[in-house]
Amino acid sequence: MRFVDEFRDPALARRLFEAIDRSAARIARTRATPVTVMEVCGGHTHTIFRYALETRMPDNIEFAHGPGCPVCVLPMGRIDDAITIARQPGVIFTTFGDAMRVPGAQGTLIQARAAGADVRMVYSPLDALALARANPERQVVFFALGFETTAPSTALTVLRAAAEGIGNFSMLCQHITIVPTLRALLSQPGFNVDGFIGPGHVSMVIGTHPYDFIADSFHRPVVVAGFEPLDILQSLLMVLRQIEAGKARVENQYARVVPPDGNAAAMAAMAKVYETRPECEWRGLGAIADSGLRLRAQWRDFDAEHRFGLVPRHVADPGASRCGDVLTGRIRPRDCAAFGTTCTPDQPLGALMVSSEGACAACYEYEGMGSAA
Repeated sequence: MRFVDEFRDPALARRLFEAIDRSAARIARTRATPVTVMEVCGGHTHTIFRYALETRMPDNIEFAHGPGCPVCVLPMGRIDDAITIARQPGVIFTTFGDAMRVPGAQGTLIQARAAGADVRMVYSPLDALALARANPERQVVFFALGFETTAPSTALTVLRAAAEGIGNFSMLCQHITIVPTLRALLSQPGFNVDGFIGPGHVSMVIGTHPYDFIADSFHRPVVVAGFEPLDILQSLLMVLRQIEAGKARVENQYARVVPPDGNAAAMAAMAKVYETRPECEWRGLGAIADSGLRLRAQWRDFDAEHRFGLVPRHVADPGASRCGDVLTGRIRPRDCAAFGTTCTPDQPLGALMVSSEGACAACYEYEGMGSAA
């Protein structure tokens, strides 16, 4: 249990809370407005709500829950694209479990399955490739989701499919990247976030240097963090101490896992298989330039968009859902009128209520509404 028990130690937590309180008190003497720190990763959001860390924060320290959950930012049009392919004769459509419940204009993938489409949950792209081997008469499509965390495994699966000559496997690519998204957020007028708790899993792949622009150009501190409660508290304290000192730099609290230069083999696989999309749509955030990945031309045979002649769709988000405002830290989940009423985990209106890493789903579960319901 090394790296688990010690990162949940109550005595250490008390010491960190006390240090945060002292730092917050010193900051309060020099500024009247609260300090807002955005955790970028959905795993961090889950930890913050699960361990009720927000409830123990000083009055002048606030968390903002950023766009770090790939399921949460799935646009409605992309779900409709997936359903369109899943409904094709002879197709086995595979995806991660959370994506099956994200609503599009045509419903969800799980509803498409109930209506007769062969939609199956898998745990990795290699599971989808195994289905393609076992069903040579069928077309097997993998819904490739996620940030740089999961993109390497999909790339390696494409390379293996090519090496084995498996011609009935393809992927609907919805891989997205974190750096252009953070740049777009920071460039928005009125984006009032003072520092970032940086993503741990993404950083295992890309390292810490890609965040240098946040400190250098936007003068905000960044601390790459692990996922246990004490990881979050220590990272928050590191951000606050930078703010106290008037500094902005990138620090690595998760050094036990994250190397500064990332994973060279994973990045090489990504570079070989993918190229950058000119723009990519994000649910609640709109189109963000250079923020998505697609297969390079040499791998087009494994591109489901090409194989099925898909014309990607754009579908506007429901007006009642304020996912974009939650993802950019403008409001908290409970500030959305749909939260817990027309939007619940059983009947999600927005994608943030689907994944366990979504801010709305975590808030619903751990702030009492789940048990009340």
